[in-house]
Amino acid sequence: MRGLLFCAALLWAGVATAETLRMAVTTSFHNSGLADVLVPQIAADTGIDLQLLVVGTGQAMKLGRAGDVDAILVHAKPAEEAFVAAGHGTHRREIMYNDFIILGPEADVAQLSGATTATDALTRIAQSGTNFVSRGDDSGTHQTELRLWGDAQITPDGPWYKSVGAGMGAALNTASGLGAYILSDRASWLNFGNPGDLTVLFDGDPALFNQYSFIAINPDRHPHIRADLVAKLETWLTSPKAQELITGYRLQGQPLFVFNATR
Repeated sequence: MRGLLFCAALLWAGVATAETLRMAVTTSFHNSGLADVLVPQIAADTGIDLQLLVVGTGQAMKLGRAGDVDAILVHAKPAEEAFVAAGHGTHRREIMYNDFIILGPEADVAQLSGATTATDALTRIAQSGTNFVSRGDDSGTHQTELRLWGDAQITPDGPWYKSVGAGMGAALNTASGLGAYILSDRASWLNFGNPGDLTVLFDGDPALFNQYSFIAINPDRHPHIRADLVAKLETWLTSPKAQELITGYRLQGQPLFVFNATR
């Protein structure tokens, strides 16, 4: 893994310019399509050439710890707080949120339509033995899924539990092909082009809240970090312009994110 991170650092070093900022972002954020809206506007407003590395939250934090990126945008609050407390990041800034949803086949063998909480929904899936696809990649989505299984006091294993070790799009494709249940962020689902007979079967539980946060990598640990550009980017991400673009971004008529950055 260190070799992979080192190679990524060398690649970026070869293409970086004076105003280049490197940020690791989650696959769910990238899959939403919002990056395609924000990145050009960031360049226009700030002059920052924002280069994104699209990975899971766990991998984004590894890149941050190694100093291979200047900032990260992730969605796993307990891990983020530990990351900052350990000195890898200077602070954590909440930017926007949406929610997680539980998808499954329209036949709904596990009868999630009768579930009252997310843990109840997962319990019904486990008891039914119906296929469930897990990202299995230490992403923010995967960490949330594991927390929910823990809350349900269930250790997911057996032939019904399919851990794919892949990003959200690949995991959704697997679930679609198998007619399986899966936990997804709503933005990735709305932007997904191969639903098969998958549909939203459970949502609305506060436990499915999905916060995205910006973390600046600590320049005291890695002096090459572009702290000046990171501060400029953070100012933009919490600006009225960012609020307008994030709030106004919709798919299928639905807003994908709610802006909640404080200034």
